[in-house]
Amino acid sequence: MAAVGPWGAGCHRAVRVDLGEDRTVEAGVPVELGSNEPGAPAVTWEAGDGTPAFEGARVSHAYASAGTYTARALVSGEEVGRVKFTVVPRPVLRAVPAGARTVLWLPQLRGNLEPLIDFYERLIGAENARQSLDETPLMALLLRGIDGGPSVVDPDEGAGFFFLPEFDGTVALVGVTEPEAAMEAVLRAAQDVGHDVSPVEDGVARLRPAEGGEEMLLFVDRGYLYLVVPETPEAPPEGAPVQAMAVVPPTPTRDADYARRAVLGLTGPGLSEDPVLHELRPKVAEGSVYLYSGPAAEEGDEAPLLRGVFASVSVKPDRLDLDGFLSSSEPLLQGASAPASALLSQTAQGPVAAAQLSIPPEELAKLAFGSPGSERRARTLERWRDRGLDAEALLKTLRGDVAMLVYFDAPAFLKHLIQNKRPEARGSVLVDAGLTSAAPVLRLIDEHLEDAPLRYTEEKVQGGKVYRTQLRGQPVELRVGPERATLVAGESLDGRPRGDVGAALRERFGGEAFGAGHVSLMVDLGQLRADLRGTKAIPGISTAELVTAKSFLSAMLEQLTPLELGFLDFSLAEGGARVKGRLTLRDDGWESLR
Repeated sequence: MAAVGPWGAGCHRAVRVDLGEDRTVEAGVPVELGSNEPGAPAVTWEAGDGTPAFEGARVSHAYASAGTYTARALVSGEEVGRVKFTVVPRPVLRAVPAGARTVLWLPQLRGNLEPLIDFYERLIGAENARQSLDETPLMALLLRGIDGGPSVVDPDEGAGFFFLPEFDGTVALVGVTEPEAAMEAVLRAAQDVGHDVSPVEDGVARLRPAEGGEEMLLFVDRGYLYLVVPETPEAPPEGAPVQAMAVVPPTPTRDADYARRAVLGLTGPGLSEDPVLHELRPKVAEGSVYLYSGPAAEEGDEAPLLRGVFASVSVKPDRLDLDGFLSSSEPLLQGASAPASALLSQTAQGPVAAAQLSIPPEELAKLAFGSPGSERRARTLERWRDRGLDAEALLKTLRGDVAMLVYFDAPAFLKHLIQNKRPEARGSVLVDAGLTSAAPVLRLIDEHLEDAPLRYTEEKVQGGKVYRTQLRGQPVELRVGPERATLVAGESLDGRPRGDVGAALRERFGGEAFGAGHVSLMVDLGQLRADLRGTKAIPGISTAELVTAKSFLSAMLEQLTPLELGFLDFSLAEGGARVKGRLTLRDDGWESLR
C-alpha cells in the first residue's frame, strides 16, 4: 500500500513514501523501496527479515529466503509506511538466460537431491561417489546441506547447469540464501582440491584448475551462485599443421566473462517461458531431474527437424525412470512403421539381454549410410563394395524387423570355471531378421563364403539354406528362408521353456515396448543371477565345488556392478517420438547365489 507521511518538523512539503501495494516477489531478486522525487530525504527502512535497518530515499533489498515479510519506513522512529512481501523461491529456469539451448536441472533441492546422491553412491560406491563429488566445488557446497551441517544453500530453490550457443563451456548454478558465505564455502572447497583461487573483486572470484586449463569464474546474481567452466581445448597432435589465419567459421568463445555478462544481462523470465518447453512439459511425467534442449540454430530459412527435447528422470532408492519426448517439425522416419519381430513371439524364455529394431529398411539405410544421393551414402556403399558386399541390395531384402536375444548358460559357465580355473562366457545368441526375399541374401552369403577360410557345411531346405560352422569351439547356425534369416550361436536352448518373450517384456515394462515401430533394448543382470542361483547340480561336479564356484561368482558380481536391470525404448508418436528408460539397482539384501 502507498503511505504519505511528514518528514519531521519544519518540512515545507509532504513527500510520498512510495512502497507500492502488497505483492509477491522472488527470493534473491531485489525489490525497490522509496521515492524517486528530487530532493526526497532519506528515511530508515526495516525489511522485516532480521537484517539491520538501512537508510536512504530509495533503496533496494533482496529477501534471501521464502516467507512473508513486512517492510516499514520510519522517520525519527515513527512509522510512516509499510508493505507486505510474500517471498517465494525463485525458479531455477528464471535464473537461466533465455538464449541457453540445453539445461539440466533439479527444480528444488529438498526431496530431489538426497535420493539422487543416494543412488549415485550405490551405483559407484559411497567412497568413490563422495570423492568425485568433493572434487566439484559446487557439489561440495550441496553435500554440506545433505549431511545436516550448516548450509547456505536454499533447499526450496533449484540447481543445475546449462550451455550457451556462443560459449564453449558449462555454467552451473545453485540457489543460495547467503551469497557471501556461499562463495567463501566454494572457494575453500576449491582450494582444498588444489585450485588456485584469486581474491573476490567486484563480486567475482577466479579459479585456475590445479591440473591446468581455462580460468573459471564464480559469482552471485539475484540469489543464485554461478560457476562458469570453459571447455579446455585439446592440444593438436604432434606434427599436425597449425592454421595461422582465421579462415574457418567463428567458434564459440571460451571467455568466461562472456557467460557472466549473459547472466547479469538476464531480464524477464529467462528460459522459464520458452514456448517449446511449455509445449513439451505436459507430455512428460513429473520427475526429480529434468533436461531440456531447444532447437539447433537454423540454417537460412529452413526450420530444424528437431524442435526440442524434454525429459524427466524420477529417482527412487533403487531405480531411475526416464520419460522423454522429442518434438519434430515433420514426422520422423517419414511416419512409416515396420512389424514387430517374429523371433520374440515364440522363443526360449529368460534372456539376459534383448534388443529389437523395428524401422522401415529405407529409413534404416538413411541412418546407417546417409540420405539417397548424399556423399556420405556414396562413400559408405563404396567401402562395402570394396569388401564384396552390395549393401543396398541387402537392405532391399529386409522387412524392417531385426531382433537379438542373449541367454546365459549357467551350468556350462560354472563347469568351465571349475574345470579350467578361469571364467569364460557361455550361452547363446539369437539374431533374427524379417525378409522379403531369400535369393539376394543367399547369393550374397555364397559369394562371401567362396574365398573365406572358414570351414562350414550347408544344407538346402525348402525355400532356402542352412549354414553350419564352429567359432571358438561353439556351434553356429545360420538359417535363411523366404521370410526370415536366423542366426543361432552358442549352447543349445532346447531345455528352456518357450513362450511369447515380447509379450512378457511388454507386460514387464509397460506400453508397447518390443512391439511394432519400437526400438527397444534390455539388459537383465537379475536374470543372470537367477540362472546362477537356480543351478543346483552339474553332472561330474561335486556339491562342494559348485558351492565354492557360486560363492566366488557372488563376490565377483557384487564387486563388478550393483546394476540389476537396464531398459530403453524409442517409438514414434504424434508430433515426434517418445523415449522411455529404466535403470534398477539390486536389493542390498539380495540372497546369496547358493
